[in-house]
Amino acid sequence: MTYAQERILYKEVDTTKLYMEVYYPEQSDAAVKKPAMVFFFGGGWNGGSIKQFEPHAKHYAAQGIVCFLVDYRVKSRQGTTPFESLEDAKSAIRFIRKNRDQFGIDTAKIIGAGGSAGGHLAAAAAFTEKYNSDTDDLSYSSKPNALVLFNPVIDNGPGGYGYERIGEEYKDFSPLHNIHQDAPPTIIFLGTADNLIPVETAQYYRTVMEKVGSRCELKLYEGQGHGFFNFDKTENYQRTIREGDAFLQSLGLMN
Repeated sequence: MTYAQERILYKEVDTTKLYMEVYYPEQSDAAVKKPAMVFFFGGGWNGGSIKQFEPHAKHYAAQGIVCFLVDYRVKSRQGTTPFESLEDAKSAIRFIRKNRDQFGIDTAKIIGAGGSAGGHLAAAAAFTEKYNSDTDDLSYSSKPNALVLFNPVIDNGPGGYGYERIGEEYKDFSPLHNIHQDAPPTIIFLGTADNLIPVETAQYYRTVMEKVGSRCELKLYEGQGHGFFNFDKTENYQRTIREGDAFLQSLGLMN
């Protein structure tokens, strides 16, 4: 099965051009506004490729969701910090909302998704108030309506991932430290042998989410390490897809 695709320029910073690839459902009613799913690749804000979530995008496009694979600035290519990565993630979601008619999407049904540092970007786009590009139209929200996170970086505080690069900015940058009421419903996939994201961190995150009255499902994969969910890990990939499907169906975001 093939998918109609577009490659769209969503942001320019100096000489850097940032694109997103769009996967559309086939043979769908153009008059019906569809959910959107926005994917951010992992790589520690240092590198990575939009190809990581291409299989996911193809799967969810087949389920009637318009999917976006977003490129963003990283250290290895643009010499940037995690803060620029977050600016770009927020810019991408705002761009998608602003161009909703072009994409045929329902802006009340935008799903943020990502793995590792990309999971951080999806969550931080929902929670953080800072780190907005000067060129962004702030009248459009960067907050997804739901989150699907694969071994996400959710704690940037002392002892958390990336603190040596984030420093005291963690108070504004770290999803765990910025959870608030109306936090979007979230599902987290995590291996119990992940050497970067402790299970206890994810469990505490779920507790804080529940305290503010938001839904947070935590799916633990026994003995699995970081990146266990990728397409080449066939059994885990298929299981996370099934559990992700059920989560989105329960929210009315997928048939």
